[in-house]
Amino acid sequence: MRFAVGVPNVREFGDPRVLLDLGVRTERAGWDGFFVWDHLVYRHPGDPVCHPWTALTAVATATTRVRLGVMVCALARRRPWVVARETAALDVLSGGRLVFGAGLGSLGQGEFAAFGEDPADRARADRLDEGLEIVRGLWSGEPFSFHGHHHHVDETVFRPTPVQRPLPVWIAGRWPSRRPFRRAARWDGVFATHRDVGLAQTMTPAQLDEIVRYTLANREDDAPFDIVMEGATEPKDDDAAGRLSTYGDLGLTWWVEQLTWVRGSVHDVGARIDAGPTR
Repeated sequence: MRFAVGVPNVREFGDPRVLLDLGVRTERAGWDGFFVWDHLVYRHPGDPVCHPWTALTAVATATTRVRLGVMVCALARRRPWVVARETAALDVLSGGRLVFGAGLGSLGQGEFAAFGEDPADRARADRLDEGLEIVRGLWSGEPFSFHGHHHHVDETVFRPTPVQRPLPVWIAGRWPSRRPFRRAARWDGVFATHRDVGLAQTMTPAQLDEIVRYTLANREDDAPFDIVMEGATEPKDDDAAGRLSTYGDLGLTWWVEQLTWVRGSVHDVGARIDAGPTR
């Protein structure tokens, strides 16, 4: 199991200088990954929001080891060819350390309808599926074209390509919705969340087990596949290692330490990062 830090890109974390500092401290403290959210706006007008790819680019230039990712990119409200360019450049810049997370996006009205995009779940899901095919096709560096319901790409070649072949793609889902987990089964990993588990809570092993069983049952090959979830641990929690081993027995490959305002101020989050992962 590997251990990542997961922080928002909004509110007090919406300053790119804050995210850069936290990313550098993440590597210094021995974590394996640094992941940020993807929001265009947030719940209250005027909430600060940082462009996630810009923040990760800054972190990439100031680190050498830690893996980086947006968890998760709301691909349905983005131009997939622009995302393909951004992510390929970031993977090259970081020396092959990018993980590409994608999902529907959580604020359908605020981030889709408010900017003229269809907020319906099915429309976002269809745009996500088309976007994923386009991004991976353009990453190939080979002649690629696409003609879908939402997107159209005349034959073109995108270079440079990502360093990683393939660049890993993790798909987010919120259980008990099944379709996102069937989608995840076609890619390289699943970022699992649960409808009944709030921001300050952690899924139980039983909840994760149900998700893992369903997702793996829809896999068509036995290629490596990441199981990812968020949760909270404390550095002096003597029982944490035992609890984490239970999740590991269920197949969890990445534990993302959920570090939001629920865990305190930016200063408190930085202190938790500095304490390192509870392995």
